[in-house]
Amino acid sequence: MTATAAERAAMTHALEIARRGPRGLNPQVGAVILSPAGDVLAEGWHRGAGTPHAEVDALSKLTPAELRGATAVVTLEPCNHAGRTGPCAQALIDAGVARVVYALDDPGLVSGGGAERMRAAGIDVEAGEQADAAHALIDDWLTVQRLGRPHVTVKWAQSLDGRAAAADGSSQWITGPDARADVHRRRAAADAIVVGTGTVLADDPALTARDGDALMPHQPIPVVIGTRETPADAAVRRHPHEPLFYAGHDLGAVLAELRERGVQRVFVEGGPTLASAFLAAGLVDDVLAYLAPVLLGGPRLALTDIGVASIGEARRLTVTEWLPLGEDLLAIARPAAPDSAPDAATGPAVERIAHAATAPAAENTSRNEGDA
Repeated sequence: MTATAAERAAMTHALEIARRGPRGLNPQVGAVILSPAGDVLAEGWHRGAGTPHAEVDALSKLTPAELRGATAVVTLEPCNHAGRTGPCAQALIDAGVARVVYALDDPGLVSGGGAERMRAAGIDVEAGEQADAAHALIDDWLTVQRLGRPHVTVKWAQSLDGRAAAADGSSQWITGPDARADVHRRRAAADAIVVGTGTVLADDPALTARDGDALMPHQPIPVVIGTRETPADAAVRRHPHEPLFYAGHDLGAVLAELRERGVQRVFVEGGPTLASAFLAAGLVDDVLAYLAPVLLGGPRLALTDIGVASIGEARRLTVTEWLPLGEDLLAIARPAAPDSAPDAATGPAVERIAHAATAPAAENTSRNEGDA
């Protein structure tokens, strides 16, 4: 049995109310309870660690008589474990719910398995309704659960001929104001923003998220990777958050430490050497490529060596959206086969970070769009 029209509408609403919950170490989840006739009886969402999960929040608003034979529509598979709160799967069973429709499987080794538990209790369970939208809502949390590291987005701006800067290194600006404003909105959605020391020395970026001249309410933690010293008067040192500096070039270790600090979403801005190293290491979950209708020529490529020696080794991407931004175009993509990416965040391509970090900035970095 597929989802009914009422269940599809309920899932759309559940995804909307899930956003009312805080972004953090727990996923944003929404739930809607429908009567046997398909009418909305109650709704709920998760309000943060230690609070009732979305399903329990919705169940608490109804009487046992109202719940008997009802359908629960949830954006994430009801959990199957007792942490600060009890298992949601069991709560639905105890409530007498007849049917559960959810979008995404819970990938957790401990928390997953709620669907099997409910089916074993006689509940009709339907999975996969609006899974893509649900995945987009909590993609950072899913990455942490599946891979044990933060979700990584790599961004760059380029000319139509693939350059990140003119031959002299100048790049302000390749794209227009609409594209640059979009970059700042996405910075504000990240927990950390990462650049190499070459970008810091070449551009002196503030690494803040801004709306015009005003700082946005949420600011990502600035992270600088490389062995060269960041000047005492660098703009990044005036960031609202204390910058984090990593002298090594083991990107996996950097991500692991950021995860320990509670970071779930990382925004990598540049320069080309650092972006290429993340790609070569197989540590990229999303790519944002801002394409401007301009030709630059010259050697300042948006990407350098990403470990591809032949066309058969090409890093294939799946484009999820083409977004016009003024005269520019944003391509949003993700690796087509992430499981085939290298496991180790080390190797020759990553070791180039160390080389770039000790060489003169003018020879090894291009100014990257949006880094101001």
